[in-house]
Amino acid sequence: MSAFKINTNISALNAYNALAKVNNDATKAQLRLASQKRINHVADDTSGYRVGKELQGKVTLMKAAQGNISSAKDLLSTAESALSSINDLVNQIKGKVADANDPTKNMTSLANDVVALGSEISNIFSNTKFNDTTLLSGASSSYSSSFSFQTGAAETTSVNFGTMNTLALTDLTGATSSTIKTISVSTLETAVANALGSIGNYVQRLDVKDEFLTSAISNATASVSRLFDADIAMEQLNATKSQIGGQVATSMLAQLNSAPQNVLGLFR
Repeated sequence: MSAFKINTNISALNAYNALAKVNNDATKAQLRLASQKRINHVADDTSGYRVGKELQGKVTLMKAAQGNISSAKDLLSTAESALSSINDLVNQIKGKVADANDPTKNMTSLANDVVALGSEISNIFSNTKFNDTTLLSGASSSYSSSFSFQTGAAETTSVNFGTMNTLALTDLTGATSSTIKTISVSTLETAVANALGSIGNYVQRLDVKDEFLTSAISNATASVSRLFDADIAMEQLNATKSQIGGQVATSMLAQLNSAPQNVLGLFR
């Protein structure tokens, strides 16, 4: 049996504490509904917050790496187009050299054609650029064909499709009617073919890395969603439950708060 006390209304204090808890739960559910986030403060889930933020950081890095892969592909595509053009010009030069073995042809005209084709090849070497970075070069230019790209959260890929600065084009650009028959483009042809093969291999590798990153980003994003995103249906249920509970708790607090008035009956 409870004693009649006026100075301290324990029952009302307990009802007040229950009301405060219900209101706190209602506020938390309403905040989650408003933000659509399960974790709005570190205190909501300390370990989940840390893991989620680490995953978000990895997703940012992987998305940046995908952008780098796209840049690497664009660079390789630029080099491929230039080398394909050189390959076509080399085939034309081979045809001119073959024509030079026909005594009925005009050797001077053929030599001039080879000079023009050789000059065009030299121009392609010198002027093939990607964002002001020279991709190819002739013998007179120092050049390294190795480019390093970050292609993962902690992975770097070096792209190297061959060194072109050792290819001498003087036999082509200085061709004359007397030298045209002895011109050989086998070294140039082999270097270009090898470079094109390397480009194809690098593009294949980059495609694999791109696919892996796409999958990894999707998985990491799903994990972040599970940690941070609120279950809207459940939070709506919690909010409704807390609102009803708050109304009941408020009513009970009012009744318990007035309970000490019963003591006045002792003085009648």
